[in-house]
Amino acid sequence: MNHPEVDIAVIREKLLTLDATLREESASSENSRDTVMLDQTSVGRLSRMDAMQGQAMAKAGEQRRQLKLKQIAAALQRIETESFGECIECGEWIGAKRLTWDPLVLKCIECAD
Repeated sequence: MNHPEVDIAVIREKLLTLDATLREESASSENSRDTVMLDQTSVGRLSRMDAMQGQAMAKAGEQRRQLKLKQIAAALQRIETESFGECIECGEWIGAKRLTWDPLVLKCIECAD
């Protein structure tokens, strides 16, 4: 049974909206993760270093987005298996306000410490 004090339809919609937003961000930042060209005739050394740093930051951002997408998929799976809102450690219900604020949490406040 999913958490009895949480509106599952609202949570599902929130998760699907977040999923769509992250996928859009991932698609729009794809060019910034491309390989940096090392053509010294058209780009100076510092410009290349800036471009490489930008590329590294874009790749790190993409890794964070992919992790968040996996967490969203897992939360949606918990909704489908009707275990949404149960602490993965002790099995008690996670606080309804906490779940509404962040539907990706896996543990109750006591087990999260």
